[in-house]
Amino acid sequence: MGDHSFFNELNFFLLGLLIILVYVDKSCCTPLTYLKASSVDKTNDDFFPIISPEKAPQPLMPFLAPSPLTPFTNFTVPKLSGLCPLNFTEAETMMTLTSTDCLALLAPYLANVVCCPQLEATLVILIGQSTKNTGVLALNMSLAKHCLSDFEQVLVSQGANDNLNGICKVRSSNLTEGSCPVKDVHDFENTVNSSTLFAACGKIDAVNECCTQVCQNAILDAAQKIASKVDHLKSAHVSTRIADCRNIVLRWLAYRLDASRAKEVLRGLSNCNVNKGCPLALPDTRNVTKECGNGIRNKTACCRAMQRYVTHLESQSFTTNLQALNCAASLGMKLQSENVTNNIYNLCHIGLKQFSLQAGTQESGCLLQSLPSDVIFDQFSGISFLCDLNDNIPAPWPSPNQIPASSCNKTVKIPALPAAATSSQPRFRIEAFSFYLIFGLSIVLMILH
Repeated sequence: MGDHSFFNELNFFLLGLLIILVYVDKSCCTPLTYLKASSVDKTNDDFFPIISPEKAPQPLMPFLAPSPLTPFTNFTVPKLSGLCPLNFTEAETMMTLTSTDCLALLAPYLANVVCCPQLEATLVILIGQSTKNTGVLALNMSLAKHCLSDFEQVLVSQGANDNLNGICKVRSSNLTEGSCPVKDVHDFENTVNSSTLFAACGKIDAVNECCTQVCQNAILDAAQKIASKVDHLKSAHVSTRIADCRNIVLRWLAYRLDASRAKEVLRGLSNCNVNKGCPLALPDTRNVTKECGNGIRNKTACCRAMQRYVTHLESQSFTTNLQALNCAASLGMKLQSENVTNNIYNLCHIGLKQFSLQAGTQESGCLLQSLPSDVIFDQFSGISFLCDLNDNIPAPWPSPNQIPASSCNKTVKIPALPAAATSSQPRFRIEAFSFYLIFGLSIVLMILH
């Protein structure tokens, strides 16, 4: 048992060191005073997370930056604009949680699963709670710009990544009503059946909502009703208007619910989308198809090419079990379309965990749970988040009639499905992750100097 514990800790030390070395590889010979470069390019796209950052994240500097849990009511908080009506102080717990979920070093690697869903939920909650004073479910563009700037500064002062608007593609327009014709709370409640909406979404079943879609259907129905208040709407603009009105519906729910309950609902809803697809960028497969296609002539050469390929996947981001299954299926079908007919996952011992961030060996790595989760920062145990212990299982080679992985498909047997998220489900808690990151970073800094 002691040896097993030691190797677990060693493996996650390697995982933390890998993240640091990836950064150093990208920024070696750069003076430390210039290490605040943005981790990803800013974009003007819609509010959806960038899942595979093109550039490496900036390091967690424990001796140079404020602690992620530094209270933002003290001198470490930058001076805010004073023009934003959102009450960051009342949302202190939510802001602290968001800054921890989006820690400087980890944010790009947890963007799709943890950081961006929590960031988006916090913005919805802040606007929803402010409705109690303003009576409106949106900000005008001028206030939105001030509020987004203040929001980002508060998070960064608590240790969050300083390019969250790039990582999560946040725009000030996301805080406005967009093209939705309704933003007044009274107008909203006079248009939709608010009691039915609240009954469906006041508390959701996190395990079954993605399958039953009780709340999601109620939200869509409400969004369509308020979107229809505009006459002569061109069909090309319908989807955009409904999407904007859906944001208004979510803010109304945040207005009616307390912050913690609203967070549960919003994260539960976003999680349905998180687990639907594959967040990894699949590189060109020509080298794999060259060695493994049209019948395998040399098993060693085929598996060497395949292992080199998956190393590109292992350095991108953390994924959930369902995401990893979708990624394995996507890559497998891509290879099959290029005349790779043999099950090379089985032949080359490709595991499901290799479709998530790895420490460079087949003994380490982390597949996150399918249910929403957060990063935990504790002054004694450091940075931690829950991983699934059963991630050392073979990646399934897709069949011709492959369907996307889903917790609704009860015939799929995988670890950490929401239905299996019980006390008997083995999990791994990375208790010493913070120490290993700091220790690994110290080694790197000594090398640089």
